[in-house]
Amino acid sequence: MAAGLGGCSTAGYYAQAAHGHLDLLARARPVPEVLDDPATPPALREQLVRSQQIRDYAVAELHLPDNGSYRRYADLGRSAAVWNVVATPELSLQLKTWCFPVVGCIGYRGYYDRAAADALAAQLKAEGWEVAVYGVPAYSTLGWSDWLGGDPLLNTFVGWGEAELARMVFHELAHQVAYANGDTAFNESFATAVERIGGDRWLAQHGAPGSREAYDQMAERRADFRALTLAARTDLAALYASSASDDDKRRAKAERLARLRADYEAMKRERWGGYAGYDAWFARASNPSLAVQGAYNDLVPQFVRLFERLGGDFPRFYAEVRRLAALPMAERRAALQAAP
Repeated sequence: MAAGLGGCSTAGYYAQAAHGHLDLLARARPVPEVLDDPATPPALREQLVRSQQIRDYAVAELHLPDNGSYRRYADLGRSAAVWNVVATPELSLQLKTWCFPVVGCIGYRGYYDRAAADALAAQLKAEGWEVAVYGVPAYSTLGWSDWLGGDPLLNTFVGWGEAELARMVFHELAHQVAYANGDTAFNESFATAVERIGGDRWLAQHGAPGSREAYDQMAERRADFRALTLAARTDLAALYASSASDDDKRRAKAERLARLRADYEAMKRERWGGYAGYDAWFARASNPSLAVQGAYNDLVPQFVRLFERLGGDFPRFYAEVRRLAALPMAERRAALQAAP
C-alpha cells in the first residue's frame, strides 16, 4: 500500500486505500460457503477446492502462516486488485519512493481505481518523471488483517493454472513471514524465492498430470525473460552512470530499448514457438518497468543459496530472514550477499 504526495492528497490517498480494502474484505465469503452455493460455476468450484489443498500444503510443508488468509473468496468484478504507479527519472533506474507509517518507504503507490492511478501518473509525467501503471492481481496486508479474516482469494488470480495459483499463494503468504521496512527488493525477492521453491515442491508431490510439463515450459520462458531484462538493465545502468551527455544518453537509451524489443521478437520466434504472453510488457518496456522487474528478482539467487545453506529447513530459513530484515539496510544486504 502507498501514500500521498502532499497533505491533502495524503488524506485522500489513505481514504481510498481504507475504503478499497474494506470493500474487498466485505465481498469475501468463506470458501465452504461458495462451494455449497449452487450458483457457483463448476470451473470456479474446482479451482477453489484446489486452492484449499494448496493452502493446506503451504502450512504443512512450507511452514507458512496458518491463519484465515486464502480461506475466503471475493469476486471484485474487475481485472486487478489494485493498480500500481511506479516512476523513475528519465535517465535512471532508481524508483521513486513513497513513505508510510509501519511499512516504511516503498517504490510504488497503489490504487483501487484505475482512473485514480492514471491521474497520479499524469501528474508525475508533468513533473518530469518516467511513469508506468500496471495491474496487480493480489497484495499482502502482512498479516495485519487477520482479525478481519485475512487476505482472500480473488477472481483476479484464482482461475490461473495450478502452478501459478500455488506460486501466488506461497508468495503472498511469505510476506507475512518477514518484512524489512523500506526494502522492496529484499521483501519481493524473498517472497519470489519462497514461491519458486514451494511451487517446485508442490508440483513434484501433488501436481496434476501434465502440470509439470506446463510449469517447466513457463519457467523456461520466465528465465529467458529475466535474462533479456537483466541484460537491458545492466546496459542502461552503465549508460546512466557514464559521463555521456544527456542527449547522448537519451539516444542510446532509445536504441537499447529498441534492441530489447527486437531481441524479444527473435526469442519468441526462435525459442517460444510464437508464444506472445509477454507482448504487452515489452510494448511498454521503460525505466520503471525494468526497475520493478529487478526488485522481484535481483536477490532471489542469494535467498535460494541461504535456504540451501540452512539445509532446506523452512523454520531456520525464515528465522534467518527475519534476523536479516531487522538489520540496517546496508548491513542486511551485505550479510545476504555474503551467504555462501
